[in-house]
Amino acid sequence: MARDERSAGFIVCHVTKADDERPARIEYLILNYGRYWDFPKGHLEAGEDDLAAAIRELREETGIPDPRVIPGYRREMIYFFRDRKKGLIRKRVVFFLAEVAQRTITLSHEHVGFEFLDYERALKQVTYASAKQMLRAAHAHLTPPTAIGPAGSDTLTD
Repeated sequence: MARDERSAGFIVCHVTKADDERPARIEYLILNYGRYWDFPKGHLEAGEDDLAAAIRELREETGIPDPRVIPGYRREMIYFFRDRKKGLIRKRVVFFLAEVAQRTITLSHEHVGFEFLDYERALKQVTYASAKQMLRAAHAHLTPPTAIGPAGSDTLTD
């Protein structure tokens, strides 16, 4: 029988606003854990709810003290892995979406590097399929389709 574990984390983005010369740009923070690339996350401590744990873990792993939590995004993933000491683990991870004003990071000892990457590059860099799926959902939440003209059209008609 699998042992249950629960973690919480963030998909962190930095948005550069559009100006006369450049369109808006969204970059996502991914962490290098040494053997894989993933998002900041960690175990819940006693008495913590998912969001409190995600904020604490983000601060501990990246030094980011005050993320702006983006409303309406809360996704859960479930996966299994085998631990040498604990045996089979069923891991539930709840992810929230946050925007940060700066790209300054202070990495914890758990990580060997980090990158802020645009969507396409971040999608290629994260290691696991479940993380790619989470990034797709977050990006869709941040960039909803616009309704301009008839379906498939990018011109206005009257």
